Amino acid sequence: MDLLGSIMNSMDKPPSLTEKEKLLIKKRKQEFEMRQTEEKERLKRFKERVEAKLKSHFKDPKNTMLKFEPMDPICRSIVHEAAESHGLLSYAFGCDGVDRYVRVYSKSNPPCEDEIAARRRGEPWNEQIKLQLLEKRQQEKQQVLDDGGKKKSKKFVPNSNYKDKYAHLIGQDAALDAAKKTETNKSYGFVPSENKKDVRSIEQTMADIRAKKRQKLSNEGEAPPN
Repeated sequence: MDLLGSIMNSMDKPPSLTEKEKLLIKKRKQEFEMRQTEEKERLKRFKERVEAKLKSHFKDPKNTMLKFEPMDPICRSIVHEAAESHGLLSYAFGCDGVDRYVRVYSKSNPPCEDEIAARRRGEPWNEQIKLQLLEKRQQEKQQVLDDGGKKKSKKFVPNSNYKDKYAHLIGQDAALDAAKKTETNKSYGFVPSENKKDVRSIEQTMADIRAKKRQKLSNEGEAPPN
C-alpha cells in the first residue's frame, strides 16, 4: 500500500486549467445553449406561421391545395404535423437534400393515385393531364370489351364432320336423323322411365308385399300366417 501510494504521489498531476481557459470553456457552453434556444424559437415561430398559413388558405372552400417551398427535414416534419392537426393531408415530393417540398391537400379533395405517382416521378400534373389519362384508360377499357365481344361471337368450326365419321356404321340417313334429334330420350332399356315410378302409397305397398308372401306360401302348401 505504501508502494502504491508512493507511485501515485510520484506521478505528474494533470495540468490545471488557467483562468483564461476556464472562461473560454464557459463562453463556448453559453454560446451553444444560446444557439439551441434560438433554434427552438425559430422553429416555434415557423410552426406558428405554417399553422396561420394553413388556416387562412383553407378557410376558403375553393382552395384545395397548398404548396410549400423546398425545406429541410425538420421543417417538413413541422408542416406534416401542422397539417395533421388541422385535419389536412400532406405529401412530400422531390429529391431529398435538393428540392424536397410538401404539398397540403384538403380531405374533401385528396390527390388521386395517378397524381401522387406522377409527382413522385418528378412529372408535371394538371387537370388537362388528368383528363387525358382518364380518356386513354376509357379507350383501353372499351378496346378490351370490343376484343372480348369479337372472341365470343366467333363460331367454332370442327376439324372433321362427325356425321361422316359414323356414316359407315349407321348409314348416311340415320346419321342425319340422329344429328337433327334434340329432344331428351326418356326411355332407358325397354321400359320408359315414367313407367318405372312407383306411385303407390306406403300402405298399399306393404299390403302388396303381404299379399305376395301369402301367395308364395299357398303355392308351397303352407297355411298363411294370421
